[in-house]
Amino acid sequence: MAEVRLTGDWTLHGDVLSWSEFTQDLQASRQTLAIIRVTCIEPFDWDSRLLTFLRNLADFAGTQGIRLETDALPTGIRQLLQLSRAVPENSAVQAGFEGPSLLHRLGEGLLDGLHEARLFTHFVGEWIIALFRLIMGRANFRRSDFLLFLQSTGADALPIVSLISILVGAVLAFVGAVQLQMFGAEIYVANLVGLGVVREMGSMMTAIIMAGRTGSAYAAQLGTMQVNEEIDALKTLGVSPMEFLVLPRSLALLIMLPLLCLWADVLGILGGVIVGITLLDISLLEYLVQTQQAITLGDVAVGLIKSFIFAGVISLAGCLRGLQSGRNSSAVGNATTSAMVTAILLIVVWDALTTLIFNRLGI
Repeated sequence: MAEVRLTGDWTLHGDVLSWSEFTQDLQASRQTLAIIRVTCIEPFDWDSRLLTFLRNLADFAGTQGIRLETDALPTGIRQLLQLSRAVPENSAVQAGFEGPSLLHRLGEGLLDGLHEARLFTHFVGEWIIALFRLIMGRANFRRSDFLLFLQSTGADALPIVSLISILVGAVLAFVGAVQLQMFGAEIYVANLVGLGVVREMGSMMTAIIMAGRTGSAYAAQLGTMQVNEEIDALKTLGVSPMEFLVLPRSLALLIMLPLLCLWADVLGILGGVIVGITLLDISLLEYLVQTQQAITLGDVAVGLIKSFIFAGVISLAGCLRGLQSGRNSSAVGNATTSAMVTAILLIVVWDALTTLIFNRLGI
């Protein structure tokens, strides 16, 4: 039997025998050792350095078939040593973390995408059924809630939509003017701003603003109701959350977003007018006439169709993430973030698809 006596300063700042020096003596006598007894002698100070030493000693004794006795150590040291043995070491950290392969991650991403698409499709189907029940006069929601949602998605959103629309129109005019001035074609800035705002930027920028403002708000509201078990209470009372909560929110956004898109088109053109008059020396009448010649009702209809699609995407994504929220406060934040990311992603995807379709149809 060998006895290891610990004394002095066994802290991170202490000067004690290193483990490599200690193991040299153990290696020389390991053939005759059967028991290692560890004791301590005052004065004796210790911290995590001593625990590391004892853990290494325990591992060495285990590999060599030697029994380690620590009964003579203070109770606190023995308890911490026992706790270190009870919690297994992280194998990923011990062996060097090796994440899943690229093919594995791609497969998981594909499966997650298919699962999300299935959930969203199922949710859209339930929404369509609720819409048919509304048309038949059997939907169960309060009209006062619907009016409040109309106000929050319409009039309350006008300031931010107005500011962004004017700035977007001004930026488009300025960027176009830099290039067109080289050819003496400044007047065509009106065409660039008019078509760009009416067909694309008006609907898209309005949709992105509403995704961050309204879609995330829908997710936060429904997520908070999920945490407070209000949605479970509605189901217990026989009230459909799809009809009572989702339908009025989505209808309000479907009505107000196209109107906001028209407002954004007007203010976007106004931003281009400001740049054209102040920087390009184009008269107001010339700019408006050129804009009128460039824009047709078909261009306006393209923007309105896109805004209607974007409204459905934003409202359904926000409500879906809110209903999928967990039962704690962090889950509500995650649902809000996920709703905004999902809505913006679908906005870009649908904008690309509708643009390709309209170009193929010659619209």
